Amino acid sequence: MAVGPTYTEYTRSASGRKLIASPKIKTVKTIILSLALAASALADDAAVLRKSQGLFKPVPASAPALKSNPSNPSKVELGKLLFFDPRLSSSWLISCNTCHNLALGGVDLMETAIGHGWQKGPRNSPTVLNAVFNMAQFWDGRAKDLKEQAMGPVQAAVEMNSTPDRSVRTLKSIPEYVARFRKSFPQENDAVTFENMALAIESFEATLVTPNARFDQYLMGKTAALDASEKHGLDLFIGKGCANCHAGVNLGGTAYFPFGVVEKPGADILPAGDHGRFTVTKAAKDEYSFKSPSLRNIELTAPYFHSGKVWGLREAVAVMGSSQLGAKLSDADSDAIVAFLKTLTGTQPKVDYPILPVHTKDTPLPDVRVSPAARH
Repeated sequence: MAVGPTYTEYTRSASGRKLIASPKIKTVKTIILSLALAASALADDAAVLRKSQGLFKPVPASAPALKSNPSNPSKVELGKLLFFDPRLSSSWLISCNTCHNLALGGVDLMETAIGHGWQKGPRNSPTVLNAVFNMAQFWDGRAKDLKEQAMGPVQAAVEMNSTPDRSVRTLKSIPEYVARFRKSFPQENDAVTFENMALAIESFEATLVTPNARFDQYLMGKTAALDASEKHGLDLFIGKGCANCHAGVNLGGTAYFPFGVVEKPGADILPAGDHGRFTVTKAAKDEYSFKSPSLRNIELTAPYFHSGKVWGLREAVAVMGSSQLGAKLSDADSDAIVAFLKTLTGTQPKVDYPILPVHTKDTPLPDVRVSPAARH
């Protein structure tokens, strides 16, 4: 088909006639090339989205049902009161919220938790937000669910330093708590028990979900929720192998992995005395293995790792690259992955700080003593 004079022009030279493309032809070629590149980018974006939807799931807008702990509004409200009540500790100073501060992304922003008598705990406090989606609780998975988890810190000498008996005596000494337990557990004659305390706390903690992160919007098809750099970071996160340990709803919390698959980090990050899941199972394969942490709201929950020794998210990404993947990530790659990780911050739960019921003359009084054994 002949091309008309609108699109080409001819010039003459000593050797004869020569066809020269006009600026308009160059413009058409540029448009075609741009369209081809755009189509390729769209195809790449679609491929990353498909891979992402196969690996990850959005955080649901409401709490999941607990199979072994049916919820009701009274139980959730009771659990909220107990979560904030420091009188469950022997000192009357430490509550669940002390180490899992809901104003701070569900953590305490400490390397390792500070408990009874200013004792320093052995590990960093994981976030309580979205913890209901984890396969188990604690870094070593020693608690199978949030109910078991709620029982541990109350009794730990380095944390709340109380006992089941003292906890029950405290709760039974406060008439409003007795009434709330009866309403929350109507089928039980003696509703105020240590187990029911934990069940109520579990019911409340299960509501602490953070939906509507920009990454969740992306997973649900709103591809514009992530910019080009964040999508590149997501592609790297999948392609480099990060998603092998950090997948599912929580981008983690689904399995145990040795810390230092390829190269063990230094003793400052991986203390030799903390053997991880091995302390629970006594199986050699579990030495220095830990539950992969959730990456949800990771921007809010520094410092990082079970030792809490790394404060920068970019440094944490670099450590994981070398230790777990055997890859030295470039600065550009690390920055892109960090940009993606920041899209995991969801809508924080709105929790009104409760006014707690007043104690009575029968309530066990504060005890701030620390035994010599606990000091060491």
